[in-house]
Amino acid sequence: METIASVLTSTNWSPYAAGIGIGVLSWFSFLISGKPIATSTSFAQTSGMIESMISGEKAKQRPYYKKIKLRINWQWMLVVGVVAGSFLSAIISGDFQVGVWVPSLWASAFGEGALLRVLVALAGGIILGFGARFADGCTSGHGISGTMQLAVSSWISAIFFFIGGILTAHIIYYFIA
Repeated sequence: METIASVLTSTNWSPYAAGIGIGVLSWFSFLISGKPIATSTSFAQTSGMIESMISGEKAKQRPYYKKIKLRINWQWMLVVGVVAGSFLSAIISGDFQVGVWVPSLWASAFGEGALLRVLVALAGGIILGFGARFADGCTSGHGISGTMQLAVSSWISAIFFFIGGILTAHIIYYFIA
């Protein structure tokens, strides 16, 4: 029988247990704040806050930033908590490593250099960020909270998340492998 300590120190969690945990977190999100779990707006808020530190009040007058309100709110803190929790989990489980791990498929196609990996990750993050803002939500906003509310737009988005992921994986493995 597993104890709580053995579960917390495990490097692999059951996807069912993690899914149940995210579902319960979603319930509490609606119960306490009346809002869904979502994260992509937090990144847009952060970019607006950085822009306002550079250009002052001018950034806060942009229509989009007026709409999303440039402030640190609970969803922004959720993103911080996900990063901190991931780091803490890696430390507790003993899975944390200093250094660079390069997947074998990437290494065989492009080598183990860090610069290309950073550039590809940055480009991918920018594309995902624009996509999330264009769709007015991300995988957590649409894929978790929206589908839980049975929102048609979220179900369509979630279906296309999977289609896009499957197509991308096939393209990568076709051209690289």
